[in-house]
Amino acid sequence: MFDYQAPANLLKDKVILVTGAGSGIGRAAALSYAAHGATVILLGRTLEKLEAVYDEIEASGYPQPALVPMNLDSAPEHDFDELAVKLEDEFGRLDGILHNASILGVRTPLSSYDPTIWQQVLQVNLTAPFMLTQAVMPLLDKAEHASIVFTSSGVGRQGRAFWGAYSVSKFATEGMMQVLADELGNISQIRCNCINPGATRTQMRTTAYPAENPTDNPAPEEIMPVYLYLMGDDSLEVNGQSLNAQ
Repeated sequence: MFDYQAPANLLKDKVILVTGAGSGIGRAAALSYAAHGATVILLGRTLEKLEAVYDEIEASGYPQPALVPMNLDSAPEHDFDELAVKLEDEFGRLDGILHNASILGVRTPLSSYDPTIWQQVLQVNLTAPFMLTQAVMPLLDKAEHASIVFTSSGVGRQGRAFWGAYSVSKFATEGMMQVLADELGNISQIRCNCINPGATRTQMRTTAYPAENPTDNPAPEEIMPVYLYLMGDDSLEVNGQSLNAQ
């Protein structure tokens, strides 16, 4: 997808929600979407990081974004319902969601995996995206064309030792996307797909591979073509697919 050239107005007048928007791939996607005309809703755990992205978008002259501080680790169901009400009041619809927020957990054998960390990883990586998608589905239905993009991983397609809950959560994410895509494919204008970002210069990658030279991997900004492609109307016929950013 590095070859995709997004038109400058690809996302003009679209409203797009990005989770984990404060840093890494989420930050890069939010800035890229805004640069291509979208009003971006920045959802993340750390307000200061979200505010920094907000300021960067405004300073660049892009459409004014919105801030949604939310800890996906602990957010109960009614928080997602309340968010959907607020988004409907302010925007009336939602044209897309990028489910980017994820946590790594620990890299250890399953036989010694901490059940508390297991639950936390599944909550952030799987359950929260499910609850958020369910809550905003009526807003996605109001868009002319809507795109739901989940974040997968290479270890969500082929299990690998010591990747534990993270790997399992990404396998489940691929399955959730396929189920949802099949359910909506013939009755809705909503399409659902996954992106595997691959090895990227992020804090999560550094944590997982501390001995690796970060500069060997592309920066988040370099893998944005596939993120733009799946969120824009050039991918209207793409549904139920898992694409590689690299």
